[in-house]
Amino acid sequence: MLGSHLGIVTIADLLSHYPVRYEDRSKIHKVSDLSDGISMQLAGNISFSGWEGEGKSKRLKAWFTDDTGKVELVWFSGGKWVEEKVKEGGRYILFGKAQIYRNSFSIAHPELEDAEKYIARGASGLVPIYPLTEQLRKRKIDSKTLADIIRNAIDMQEFMLPETLPYDILQKHQFVSKSEAIRELHVPTKTENLEKAQARLKYEEIFYLQLRHLILKKNNQTNYKGLIFNTIGDNFNTFFHHHIPFDLTGAQKRVVKEIREDMRTGVQMNRLLQGDVGSGKTMVAALAALIAMDNGFQTCIMAPTAILAAQHFQAFSEFLKGMGIRPVLLTGNTRKKERKEIIEKLADGRIEVLIGTHALLEHDVKYHNLGLVVIDEQHRFGVAQRAKLWEKGSEYVPHILVMTATPIPRTLALTVYGELDVSIIDEMPAGRKEIKTVHRYTEQRAFVMDFAKEQIALGRQMYVVFPLIEDSDKLNLQSLMSGYDMITEYLPTPEYTYSIVHGKMKPDEKEHQMQLFKQHKTQIMIATTVIEVGVNVPNASIMIIENADRFGLAQLHQLRGRVGRGTEQSFCILSTTHQLGKSARTRMKTMVKSSDGFHIAQVDMELRGPGDMDGTKQSGILDLKLADLKTDEHLIVSTRKDVEILIDQDEWLTEPKNIVVRNEMDKIPNRTVWSKIS
Repeated sequence: MLGSHLGIVTIADLLSHYPVRYEDRSKIHKVSDLSDGISMQLAGNISFSGWEGEGKSKRLKAWFTDDTGKVELVWFSGGKWVEEKVKEGGRYILFGKAQIYRNSFSIAHPELEDAEKYIARGASGLVPIYPLTEQLRKRKIDSKTLADIIRNAIDMQEFMLPETLPYDILQKHQFVSKSEAIRELHVPTKTENLEKAQARLKYEEIFYLQLRHLILKKNNQTNYKGLIFNTIGDNFNTFFHHHIPFDLTGAQKRVVKEIREDMRTGVQMNRLLQGDVGSGKTMVAALAALIAMDNGFQTCIMAPTAILAAQHFQAFSEFLKGMGIRPVLLTGNTRKKERKEIIEKLADGRIEVLIGTHALLEHDVKYHNLGLVVIDEQHRFGVAQRAKLWEKGSEYVPHILVMTATPIPRTLALTVYGELDVSIIDEMPAGRKEIKTVHRYTEQRAFVMDFAKEQIALGRQMYVVFPLIEDSDKLNLQSLMSGYDMITEYLPTPEYTYSIVHGKMKPDEKEHQMQLFKQHKTQIMIATTVIEVGVNVPNASIMIIENADRFGLAQLHQLRGRVGRGTEQSFCILSTTHQLGKSARTRMKTMVKSSDGFHIAQVDMELRGPGDMDGTKQSGILDLKLADLKTDEHLIVSTRKDVEILIDQDEWLTEPKNIVVRNEMDKIPNRTVWSKIS
């Protein structure tokens, strides 16, 4: 039963089923101490008063008595089992929540334990609470039952677990043994000992997660030959000294240097480039492509949408104008005749930079000598899709540069992307004005629209974003279509012109609406989150997000990044009702106070947890049962250092002192090794 519901088949599985929390039951209260809605522990005697009611309302009742009074107990289900197991007049330790019913206290479905057994086991007062399924609870298997089963396993004389961490690490951090940690986790003796056990087991989880990543990274560097780009030639130097339209930030220069160093080592580059919206990642990608060209190799840039691919194409075309380098765009919309021509030129090396979408993955798209692969918004691509692109290189694998505009906190990057080198552009271009963000309530809409009129009169453009396309009976939200009707009441047509864009539109129609807005043929774009990525309109300076509380922080930050791309002051207005939960209020305050994507990502992780962050739902995070990336940053940093030292000293884990680590790694099931393709 435990196997089918909890995956517990062996003793090891049982001991690895960790408590989710602990209840402190160190104090035994009196019946006279009972308070409505408060869980308490009592010691006293039980006397049954019998069954009442019929059918579904049938229930078993009893009295629980101590020297200060008595309280009624009631069981609406499982009463027969209680009659069989609980002795009339017996002395018990009770734990339950008292509630007032008809002017007196009663406790429904209390936990009961024989008082003698309670005393005999020397209870610390810390009671483990285990995760269970509803089906198990219906079969009378509760947390206490599971705790008893685990305690019996631990109390066996032969209980002794093999050590899973090297002796020098145990000594360095003064960790308790594996056996002691597991025993204390399930049968805690005191809070201090429990904390020591948790610290050791958390460290172990993160240690092996990072060890897997770094071994994969080391294996890739050993097994896969990397192209050596020694030359920094005419293309790079001409562009760098004469064609860059603005000064690079210090962060951009640092990242370009890191990429240059990677490309000339003879080891395949696998680098994650993090940068906030508008921080200049595309410029860094262009410089990397020029290095590839100077060394005689092609570059391809893959984006998740045709709009974003077209935006990259436009940016690269502008950057490289006058240099005799013509980027080429290939998407699903490329005409058949043009596509055939592109494929021919690509295969014989006449195309140096190819930009596109999933179309780059087609089997007939072959490269002459692919040297650099740039993948934008990587979490929007499946791993297998990226592998197809990676395999289009020659016997030497192309260098990989993965770009993401979703900032990831340092701790998450060290664990989720452990096998990638991470570069961060943490500086915005000079002269970029910070977007002014405000939170307004729906009853203030008239004032918001008056402000929008003033901005549009100055020649600016505006986005209005809605979370749904059509009205929903279940969610009290403004939909896009009813939102359009609402907006036009304040900004009527034909005086004001509109584009409408949402995910259900055909690609051509969507592109047409986008172009109307981009070319300033329309003033206002009504849209869903389809514009989150890929629309670059420098003249758009106002972003209104309706029902902003329905969006996560990462999404709000991405949407806000659609404005602030020109020289004028830009504004983001978050519109909600007054009915906001605690989390929603925190999100609104965070957006208003901060424009730092990395700070926003940190708050997002604290609110939602790492497993929910965009683009980070990877198996490694699910392996963490105790460790918490939100609160255990010090452990993540210290384990990273320890793992790096271990691999540097004993790459193959063959030294006697590391045999325990080798044995533990051998237990990890073989997985498809995708790390080579980011």
